[in-house]
Amino acid sequence: MCAEKTDTAPDYKDTLNLPKTDFPMRAGLPKREPAWLDRWAEIGVYDRLREKQGRTPFVLHDGPPYANGHLHIGHALNKTIKDMIVRSHQMMGFDSRYVPGWDCHGLPIEWKIEEQYRKKGKNKDAVPVIEFRQECRKFAEGWIDIQREEFKRIGITGNWPNPYITMDFHAEAVIAEEFMKFLMNGTLYQGSKPVMWSPVEKTALAEAEVEYHDKESFTVWVKFKVAEPAEHKLAGAHVVIWTTTPWTMPSNKAVVYGADIAYGLYEVTGTPEECWVNVGDKYLLADNLAADVFKRARLAEDQYTRVGDVSASDLAGLGLTHPLAGAEGSNGEWDDIRDFRAAPFVTDTEGTGFVHCAPSHGMEEFELYRDLGMLEQVITYNVMDDGGFRADLPFFGGKYILNRKGGEGDANKAVIDKLVEVGGLLARGKIKHSYPHSWRSKAPIIYRNTPQWFAGVDRKLDDGMGDYGDTIRERALRSIDELVKWTPQTGRNRLHSMIENRPDWVLSRQRAWGVPLTCFTKKGALPTDADFLLRNVEVNSRITAAFEENGADVWYEDGFKARVLDGIVNPDDYEQVFDVLDVWFDSGSTHAFVLRDREDGTEDGIADVYMEGTDQHRGWFHSSLLQASATKGRAPYRNVVTHGFTLDEKGMKMSKSLGNTIVPEEVIKQYGADILRLWVAQADYTADQRIGPEILKGTADSYRRLRNTMRFLLGSLADFDEGQRVDAADMPELEQWVLHRLAELDKTVKAGYKSFDFNGVWQAIFNFATVDLSAFYFDIRKDALYCDGETLTARSTRTVLDLLFHRLTTWLAPILVFTMEEVWLERFPGADSSVHLVDMPETPDDWINEALAAKWAKVRQARRVVTAALEVQRAEKVIGASLEAAPVVHVRDVDVLDALTRVPFADVCITSDVQLTGDPSPSEAFRLPEVEGVSVVFEKAEGEKCQRCWKILPDVGTHAHAGTCGRCSTALGG
Repeated sequence: MCAEKTDTAPDYKDTLNLPKTDFPMRAGLPKREPAWLDRWAEIGVYDRLREKQGRTPFVLHDGPPYANGHLHIGHALNKTIKDMIVRSHQMMGFDSRYVPGWDCHGLPIEWKIEEQYRKKGKNKDAVPVIEFRQECRKFAEGWIDIQREEFKRIGITGNWPNPYITMDFHAEAVIAEEFMKFLMNGTLYQGSKPVMWSPVEKTALAEAEVEYHDKESFTVWVKFKVAEPAEHKLAGAHVVIWTTTPWTMPSNKAVVYGADIAYGLYEVTGTPEECWVNVGDKYLLADNLAADVFKRARLAEDQYTRVGDVSASDLAGLGLTHPLAGAEGSNGEWDDIRDFRAAPFVTDTEGTGFVHCAPSHGMEEFELYRDLGMLEQVITYNVMDDGGFRADLPFFGGKYILNRKGGEGDANKAVIDKLVEVGGLLARGKIKHSYPHSWRSKAPIIYRNTPQWFAGVDRKLDDGMGDYGDTIRERALRSIDELVKWTPQTGRNRLHSMIENRPDWVLSRQRAWGVPLTCFTKKGALPTDADFLLRNVEVNSRITAAFEENGADVWYEDGFKARVLDGIVNPDDYEQVFDVLDVWFDSGSTHAFVLRDREDGTEDGIADVYMEGTDQHRGWFHSSLLQASATKGRAPYRNVVTHGFTLDEKGMKMSKSLGNTIVPEEVIKQYGADILRLWVAQADYTADQRIGPEILKGTADSYRRLRNTMRFLLGSLADFDEGQRVDAADMPELEQWVLHRLAELDKTVKAGYKSFDFNGVWQAIFNFATVDLSAFYFDIRKDALYCDGETLTARSTRTVLDLLFHRLTTWLAPILVFTMEEVWLERFPGADSSVHLVDMPETPDDWINEALAAKWAKVRQARRVVTAALEVQRAEKVIGASLEAAPVVHVRDVDVLDALTRVPFADVCITSDVQLTGDPSPSEAFRLPEVEGVSVVFEKAEGEKCQRCWKILPDVGTHAHAGTCGRCSTALGG
């Protein structure tokens, strides 16, 4: 509403109280955000928040990212969610601390240094280990500095000058100390069993270090002849096995069958021109699979016949010969009779109904023969750490399962060719299937029996911390169910299932960059001997002290063993272990050197929140739970919050090859970090999130609409002072209704922040700002703000706008950290001013007025009908503005009519006048189907247009000030 100059009236524009603000419509975030970052650092916002006294601590413990590359969009999602949690809890009255951290040890960094070496033609093994480790340390330090600045650019608050870093000397000392608790409490043991092994990286891997990709594999159907007893009715027949790992055939020690599977004896009666079977050959197969097997062997249905039933008792006690037995040049390697027995894991859903056993390369087979006490008879050591066969293995020595880059090696072909040569193959082919790969080198892995160090998850702990169980598994499962709240709840189910079924934890890695397994073994002792491991408190203390002073590199110094053992035991009696710890043990131990040991940690060493991606159910959530269960007796967290993965706009996984990656840096350059943060808030992070150009455009549009709301507030509050403030009880109904909505929203926002529901918080605030405020309240009250002067309505409106300002800025500050700072400083400039230094205001409960809200819900419904009726007239060019109308509104319901008559309904509808009637509605009246009982007959307003407020009223021109209505003339002092 602003004045229009005519020939007969003065220009009243300067008499209006129009909005006054320098707050720009265009945000210019990419250029302006860095200045706010500098300002926050200059005034020390994070440190000043720590100085606030009497607050309950709230600690989100940071799951450490890896210090080996620029941030990707998943990092931005992760850190922004964390930042919203930290900031919102701070502004709700907590002492909300955040210590960012970095994972620095392990294969990813070591792999990068090795790549550098390979490019230079340098041999890693020729470099002294301490020198190599120092290069790894330097590499990690460089990326920490880069990532720190990239995280800060997104607006992440925290103790950036003093983060936690797993390669700090104190951290390395504590990690070793935590490992030695496993040593002392009896959970640590050395065992030899099949583990996931990366031939490319020459180390064992944990499940969390493995990802699954499609892989094409060789597949073979191999014949084992029934050899014993010679007089058995099945002697001479062949048991057929199927495998997708032909390279394991040289390590075969047995074949197993299912006790409840129906088997048959099948005889070949005819053959095609080219095949590996002969007429008269007899084969033992599961009945459900026989037809498929013969099809693979290229036999037609009329070229074989079932000649007899085979029961489990028929199979019991048989002995088989390996297909390579007796082969010329085999040197008797495979001549021993192969064991043949029933096993519970055999099925007849695929393959042949028989399973070939190489217990060195399969966990189920290993466990079967371990429980039988037969491991010594079936374990082989044919595959070396680089995935090559031992040099003296007949036929296959020096062959590799994988080549140096992780592609197919020559071992599978060599094995298949030899099986063909000796007549041991029935059929062969290829299969595409999901196969485990190292997530670092991206190369396939194998299962390989190798001595490793394990933490026994079912070993009884006698440590006085048995409130939640006596084993790691028991404590972890009870923690999941009794001590932790899960967001979303599905996270509980996933981790519980993993812990319930997991094997013992493989702690050792055969690498150089990490915290070593700080233990010693007695020379000549067996792993099962009681004195195999040196368990000595003083030795442990010496190790911890040395690490605290000089870091874990001292473990590799000449003479270190003698220094720590001297005077306690004879150093010559012990071997020093040089494997390094699984990097997940490092990050799983962070609760000890961050939460427990730091001043900004927690009194009990337990975090309020761990928050990471869903992959961390098998990663950080998992390792932290296992580690703390062994050393603290319970989980190190009270809440676990999980987010999904980031996908492109079509829901596809991002990859450089597809060209669909979204890089945080590029989004910030184009839109600003607040748009990236708003994308996070708009998404349901508990599921996978999509991001792309169109989605970001939509996010930017939502931001602009919100920015307009804040700009209106700033402009309308430019001249507000405390003398204008009106008590809530004295305000008009419309203002009291806004306060009611504010009180409702306050509960929604704070409950949402407490439950980490940022999408719910954003949607509630955004809908309120755009629908309740911009499209309704602001639209109605512009007239009073601009034209009324110091009336109760105008003062009440400004009072409400001030209350809105303080709540909207603080509610939104955890999400739009830069924009809300800009809004705040526009109104409250000052050297030390910052929205991030204030709390969300307390909102009085007595603002809640359900009866008033119900009444105004009816008013708004009726207003919808009037507004829609006027839009028809506007579209038909009958009117240009709603102030040209004075509609007649027919209301059937007496209560609704009464409600409308008790409010300034013309002002609510932004018309110059309105007539309310309970008379029956004429047929030509406008109606909205969804609003029953309200209809509108259009009438034009009568009178002249006020040259100041533009309302068309009969009294215009009859007052002291020319061309004005009575209200405007009074405002002008006449």
